Parts: sequence; structure tokens; C-alpha cells
Amino acid sequence: MKSHIRVECENFDVGLEYQRLRLLCHQIGAVVTFTGLVRDFENSESQKVRSDSLSAMDLQHYPGMTEALMTNIAEEAAVRWSLLGVTIIHRVGKLSPNDQIVFVGVASEHRSEAFNAAEFLMDYLKLKATFWKRVMIGDQWHWVSPKSSDEDAMLKWGRH
Repeated sequence: MKSHIRVECENFDVGLEYQRLRLLCHQIGAVVTFTGLVRDFENSESQKVRSDSLSAMDLQHYPGMTEALMTNIAEEAAVRWSLLGVTIIHRVGKLSPNDQIVFVGVASEHRSEAFNAAEFLMDYLKLKATFWKRVMIGDQWHWVSPKSSDEDAMLKWGRH
């Protein structure tokens, strides 16, 4: 399996990343992609902040460790499903509403493997990769904690 893992401040081109996966080899029968965007609101477990109040998001990471964890997650997906390629790109730094945050692309011979692997990768990225998120609400920065729904999503994959 070929993997392409990046953490960067710059935006990414979804079409280009899709083409890179699609053209890896002739055995590919499915490519599934997911692109996560900055919403203009933040769902907390205790309240929903007004939809016009989130003006920015800041994502930080632990350089070196984050990429290693992302690589491990991709390798675990390749063990669980027969994958031909995986691309994971995660942005860091200050982002605005509607900016792209994350790209997950999976290539495999069959669609079910690609769909399952893409969902698995996103669930694991949300909780296991070393990213820290804070959001600007009004004129205040607020750190965002993992949600219990994210933890619940990982339960379907077994051990973590």
C-alpha cells in the first residue's frame, strides 16, 4: 500500500489528491474521499454557540509525533482492509469558516473496503492524532475538548 501523509498550513487541492490516488495502479476499483471543513459554529456537548459567532479556528500539533501517529493509523487501516493507497492531509494554523481542514482519501479494489477504511481513518484522526483545536467565539479563544460522540464512534472499530 502506498500512503501519503502531510500536515501543513497551506490549503490542498481535492481534485489533485483524488487523481493521485486514482492513478496509483490499475487494480483500483474504488476511491473514497472525505474533506472536512471549518463550520461557522461549534457544537459543544453543553450548548450550541450562535451560528454567526465562530470567526476562526486554530489547530496546533506536535510535529513529528503527529505525522507518525497518522502513518500508524493508515497502516492499521491497511491491515484491516485491502487498501492500495491512502492519503491523509491535515491542516494546522489559523483557519476561517468554510476553509478545508482535512482530506482523507482511500483507494482499494472494492468500494466497501474504501468506505469502511475512510470512516475508520476519520474516527481515529479525531481522537488519536495529536491535534489541539481552539475556536474564536466573539473576541475570545476557547479550547475544544473531544466529544463523547467521537469516542463512541471509535467503539465500533474494536480496540483503540
